[in-house]
Amino acid sequence: MKIKGIAASDGISIAKVYKLESPELIVLKDLIDDSETELKKLETALEKSIIEVQKIRDNTAKSIDEEHAMIFDAHIQIIKDPEMDRQVKDLITEQKYNAAYAFQTVSETFAQIFESMDNDYMKERAADVRDISKRIISHLLNVEISDPTLIDEEVIVVAKDLTPSDTAQLNRKFVKGFITNIGGRTSHSAIMARSLEIPAVVGTKNVLENVKNGELMILDGLNGIAITNPSKEEVKEYQNIQKQLLKKKELWATLKNSVTKTIDNHQVELAANIGSPEDIDSVINNGGEGVGLYRTEFLYMNNNDFPTEDEQFIAYKMVLESLGKHKIVIRTLDIGGDKELSYLKMDPELNPFLGQRALRLCLSNIPLFKTQLRALLRASIYGNLHIMFPMVATLEELREAKDLLKKCHLELTKEGYEVSDSYQVGIMVEIPAVAILADQFAKEVDFFSIGTNDLIQYTFAADRMNEKVAYLYQPYNPSLLRLIKMVIDASHKEGIWTGMCGEMAGDQIAAPILLGMGLDEFSMSATSILQTRYLFSHLKFEEMKKAVLEVVKLSTNKEVYDYMSELIKKSKE
Repeated sequence: MKIKGIAASDGISIAKVYKLESPELIVLKDLIDDSETELKKLETALEKSIIEVQKIRDNTAKSIDEEHAMIFDAHIQIIKDPEMDRQVKDLITEQKYNAAYAFQTVSETFAQIFESMDNDYMKERAADVRDISKRIISHLLNVEISDPTLIDEEVIVVAKDLTPSDTAQLNRKFVKGFITNIGGRTSHSAIMARSLEIPAVVGTKNVLENVKNGELMILDGLNGIAITNPSKEEVKEYQNIQKQLLKKKELWATLKNSVTKTIDNHQVELAANIGSPEDIDSVINNGGEGVGLYRTEFLYMNNNDFPTEDEQFIAYKMVLESLGKHKIVIRTLDIGGDKELSYLKMDPELNPFLGQRALRLCLSNIPLFKTQLRALLRASIYGNLHIMFPMVATLEELREAKDLLKKCHLELTKEGYEVSDSYQVGIMVEIPAVAILADQFAKEVDFFSIGTNDLIQYTFAADRMNEKVAYLYQPYNPSLLRLIKMVIDASHKEGIWTGMCGEMAGDQIAAPILLGMGLDEFSMSATSILQTRYLFSHLKFEEMKKAVLEVVKLSTNKEVYDYMSELIKKSKE
């Protein structure tokens, strides 16, 4: 039987089905006489849950990275939430409800509150509340929930959905992929699957109900399908596809220590996006030529309070030292939109993605901004530092940020600190207004880095978190390509370089177009670097330049996709 879904993570797997089904947790609405006993049961359940989640968090940090592990910091905060705790205890002591019913009632109320919010980031917290609630209630009922860590043979996990907790516990040695009833490419589980480099198919609607434990399954994460009880011919066919994929990866790996250049010797730089110093190993192992985006917000999000100047200095110094002379682009704090700090009070906004975020937030909180800028400048002597301001909209904002940076430089010098004179200052181009005025911005910075994730949603006025307008995420649309070309051309006219740190940089259809436009640096997830280097080694820069002239004259996203797909195919032959 063939089952169709959404391709969430590339790869092919052939293994037995392991159905990951959660036991039904039946919570009765019983009244109690002894509230003290119920309160003790509650405390025990909470303590066990914190220990378990902390273990999952630690495993995630080791097996994936610190950025993904922070999902579980939020889960621990939910368990420790004082308001939730107070309301549960009130139901136990005052209403005399049993602990399981009291906790279920309060946690579901909290989940529904999150779901009703306009902010997409807050809506997603409802799933986190229900995930952790299930764990706590299972302890209150003494019911054992499924534990993916107990899997000890090669399997494909089949589930209705996989929570962040489930996915983080998947052992790559045994779990060769997963397929679910619900979910999308941007769900936590799909993102983690890509980080774990295992195939995944989601959104099948009914795979769990249509498979049996132990039966053989082919999981095709390239095309978003699964085949149960495959024939010998089908198994052989997919085994051959597996071998071809493995050979491709082995071939890409031969380019690990090579420069990135085309057939006609046009050279570009392939860098990586990182979220913490711990990610540097992956950059090196995948042949990265630098860091095109260090997301410093994760340094803040992984703290219970604002990181001090010294704490930040140590993190920045570590990254700069690790890659020697290679360029390190460090983005200043980008909080707001879908990223929040529990310890930073921010007023509710109807549309936080268009509100006070990133540089706007920093310029409204100068002490916060100065702490980061001072830490960056102190670290500047340890490597090739490039400081990048995000979410710039006007020249006035840029000038204000540069003035503050200059003041911090003078302050540090007077205080006896050594500060490099060779660091560069640039901006992210993610607002159409900046792209249109790129010729003027290029006179006042050392580089541009195009952030296509936001540039696309602002260009098409379509929230990229909203599934109803997902069709408007169009990276090949000629209107967007013209904006990008305008930015690159303006930078080169003023003698500065332009990079890209959005998803488009590692897109195997978009990258050749960007190459032809003259993009200087491509920054992407570390695991995409070698594949992109291999692709470029089979292209001619002059041909891609000609292709750009053609695609910007086309009318639709699909027309560009089809044109480039055919051109790339011919280049590889």
